[in-house]
Amino acid sequence: QVQLVESGGGSVQAGGSLRLSCVISGITFTNDGVGWFRQAPGREREFVATIRWSTGYTYYADSVKGRFTISRDNAENTVYLQMNSLKPEDTAVYYCAADRPRNIYYFAILADEYDYWGQGTQVTVSS
Repeated sequence: QVQLVESGGGSVQAGGSLRLSCVISGITFTNDGVGWFRQAPGREREFVATIRWSTGYTYYADSVKGRFTISRDNAENTVYLQMNSLKPEDTAVYYCAADRPRNIYYFAILADEYDYWGQGTQVTVSS
């Protein structure tokens, strides 16, 4: 049974930092991808970042490039999202999701491309 469990959300002031964690079980990683998405009230779920497990190659949405960093710990089956210089517009529920094995140069950025999802963790950034 595949499970993704996010943690690390919270409330911070603008300019602050948070690190989200996603612990994944039930998947033997080869060239799967793991992504982070977010959804604000009344808005569509939005791609944030993704990483291909075997290579560590990453891809980011323009809105977070240079501020957020996605990384993985192979031994712990955990993916992290380090979020710096947070802005009020980053406020959302953040979800991690697991993709299927793909070409190492392909980055899935659509929610429909992901097979498994966590329950989400709330991030609130105040001005």
